[in-house]
Amino acid sequence: MAERMLKFTVVERSTPEKRPALARSHDFHEIYADFIDAKAAEQASRCSQCGVPFCQSHCPLHNNIPDWLRMTAEGRLEEAYALSQATNSMPEICGRICPQDRLCEGNCVIEQSGHGTVTIGAVERYLSDKAWEEGWVQPLVAGESRGKSVGVIGAGPAGLAAAERLVELGYSVTVYDRHDRPGGLLIYGIPGFKLEKGVVERRTRRLADGGVEFKLGFEVGRDATLPELKQRHDSVLVATGVYAARDLAVPGAGSEGVVPALEYLIASNREQLGDGAVEPRLNAVGKHVVVVGGGDTAMDCVRTAIRQDAASVTCLYRRDRANMPGSAREVAHAEEEGVVFEWLAAPKSVTGEALAAAGVRAARMRLGPPDASGRQSPEEVEGADFELKADLVIKALGFDPEDLPQTFQAEDLAVTRWGTLKTDFRSMMTSLPGVFAAGDIVRGASLVVWAIRDGRDAAEAIDRYLTAHAQAALMAAE
Repeated sequence: MAERMLKFTVVERSTPEKRPALARSHDFHEIYADFIDAKAAEQASRCSQCGVPFCQSHCPLHNNIPDWLRMTAEGRLEEAYALSQATNSMPEICGRICPQDRLCEGNCVIEQSGHGTVTIGAVERYLSDKAWEEGWVQPLVAGESRGKSVGVIGAGPAGLAAAERLVELGYSVTVYDRHDRPGGLLIYGIPGFKLEKGVVERRTRRLADGGVEFKLGFEVGRDATLPELKQRHDSVLVATGVYAARDLAVPGAGSEGVVPALEYLIASNREQLGDGAVEPRLNAVGKHVVVVGGGDTAMDCVRTAIRQDAASVTCLYRRDRANMPGSAREVAHAEEEGVVFEWLAAPKSVTGEALAAAGVRAARMRLGPPDASGRQSPEEVEGADFELKADLVIKALGFDPEDLPQTFQAEDLAVTRWGTLKTDFRSMMTSLPGVFAAGDIVRGASLVVWAIRDGRDAAEAIDRYLTAHAQAALMAAE
C-alpha cells in the first residue's frame, strides 16, 4: 500500500480536462471530461491515508474516502465503487455538484500542508460513471416484506434517498411529487452544465424498477390532504424542500422584468428536457441581465443566462468575494464564461415600467461590524450609487418554506419560527404521530448531500417507529 499511496509530494494535483469557456458557454453539457483510468489511479494515489481522515469527517455522509481512494489507486475499481455507494445513494450526483472545496477537499490534510488537495469529487464521479458503464450498479432489491407502506412527499434527493432505503428494509413505498418527473431540484433546479439530466434519470429509473411507485403531477392539499395520506399509509415522510422565493424589497421589484431564480431555472431546464421553448419573459437572449444574490443558485442563473446568449450578465452581491456563500469554484467558472461581478453592491431600485425593466440602481457597500451569525454586516456607502442596464433582473436571494400546514390541510403540523417543520431531533418525527420530515424542509435551504443524509436517516427512523409499533401490537395481542 505504501508504494501506491502517499504520492502527493511527487505527483501534482490534476483535475479532469475542462472544456474551454468559449466552447462550453454555448451549450448545457457538463464542462468537465471524465478521468481516464490511469489518471484516476494517479490522482487517488496522492492520498496521505490519514489516521484521522478529515475528508471523511467533513462529509455529511461520512463516506469512507481514504479506503476507496486506496482501492482506486490499486486498480480495485469495482470494490472502490461498492464502498463509495455503501454510504451514498447518489455518488455520481455528489461527485458532480457537491461543493467539495467547502467539504471533503477543503479539509484534506495535504491541502492544508500546501500540496494541493486530492481531487476527491472527480474520482468519485469517475468511479460511479465507470460502475454504470460496466454494469456494477446492482438493481434495487427489496427486503423481506414488512407488510407496511410508507408515503413520501417530494421526489427530490431527500425523498429519493429515503425511498431507496425503505425498499431495502422491506417497505412498500409511494413517492408523491408535484412535477411530472422525479428528481426535484436535481432535474428542474440544477442546470445541465453541472448535472446532465440523464445522470438523474438513470438513478430514478433504478428506483422505479426496484418497486418504488411514483405518483407525479400530484399536489398534496389538492389531490389528497396530509391526513388522507396518513390513512393510506402506515407512515408518511415529508421531504418537500423549500421553494418560496425570498423577495426583492426595493421599488420597481414588481416589474415583469423581475423574475424569481427558480422560475427562471425551471423554464430553462424544461427547454433542455424537450418540453418546449422558454417563454420570452424568462429568456435572457439579447438582454442585459442582472442577478441579485451570491449563492450557488445565483451562479446557476448567471451561467444559464450566458448560455442563452444574453447581451451582458452581471452579478450583484452585497458582501465581498471572501464572504460569498456560493462555491468559489462556481464563481471562477462564471468569470471564465464572461460574467461580471459587482462585489459590495446591493440594489436600491429597479427602473423602467411595470411591464419592462430598464435598469438597476445599486448602492456601493462596505463591511461593518459582525451580525448575529458572526458575519460582517454590509453597510451602504453614501453617495456612491451607480446604474446598471437591465432588461431582466433575476432575484436569487434564497428560499423559504411554503406554508405546509395550510397547504396540506394539517393545522396540527407544527412549524418553527422560520416556517420549517418542527421535528424531534432524535426521532425525526413531526408533531403528528407517524409523520416524519427530512431535508431542507427541516434544516432550511442546504446542500444536496445533506438532503441525502437526512433521507437515509429518516428511513431508519421510520423503520424503528414501525417496528416498535408492530412489536407493541404483538405484545398487546398476546
